[in-house]
Amino acid sequence: MRRVRILTFNIAHGRGLNPIQGTSSAVRLRRNLRRIGDLIIKLDVDVVALQEIDQHSRWAGNFDQLDYLSQHTGLPYSVFGVHNRREGLINLAYGNAILSRYPILASEVVSFGQSKVGEKGFIFAEIELHGMRLPVVNLHLHYRSKAHRFRQLDRLLEFLQEKRAAHGGEWPVLPIVCGDFNTPGRDGDVTAALDSHLQELGNYTRHPRRGRTFPSPLPARLLDFVFVPPRARDPHCHVVRSMLSDHRPVLVEFEVN
Repeated sequence: MRRVRILTFNIAHGRGLNPIQGTSSAVRLRRNLRRIGDLIIKLDVDVVALQEIDQHSRWAGNFDQLDYLSQHTGLPYSVFGVHNRREGLINLAYGNAILSRYPILASEVVSFGQSKVGEKGFIFAEIELHGMRLPVVNLHLHYRSKAHRFRQLDRLLEFLQEKRAAHGGEWPVLPIVCGDFNTPGRDGDVTAALDSHLQELGNYTRHPRRGRTFPSPLPARLLDFVFVPPRARDPHCHVVRSMLSDHRPVLVEFEVN
């Protein structure tokens, strides 16, 4: 059996607890990202799912934050899912990313719309983990509209059905689904709905079951989750106490054959 550690973390464009995007200097952003990298190293993470990370954005220092974290953590494999891109004086390029200790064999990026700012989406990546292809979905959903979230969930489920059909109707290894859901797990919203849909594939467990992740100084809501399939045995979850972003990261550790 092998132990695997997965972290999901909305890093808020690297700005830390600064509430106003675009007012942090590149020096301050890099300093905060180094602290995030130090935390990743301390947690000895194998796969990191990052949300609100910038590739080259004027409001976030105009540098590749994923490359910066990769160099600082020593995690050599990565994929960037840019869901927002705007050229010009106030250029933007940001979205989700995956950082990995192990090779990323394939990846796809899906954006839910065409907006140049505020757009959400997900990354689907297959990671070579101890001789098997481990699929991982890193998801970020709409923060305000329940109707938007359900439309985004429909797009994710459609994508997963297409992937399942490509394997003849059965997943060789069921995917891990994680990210910032922007909604608690209560009945009637998208997190609970996804939980129900995933049970049709297998005996998934949702983590964390308790605790809160947002806002990080005095968290009042649980918005960040990791859904692990039945092959992930003996899972343990920990909401990490951290104030390097407005979200607290969620760490899940489990065993695989």
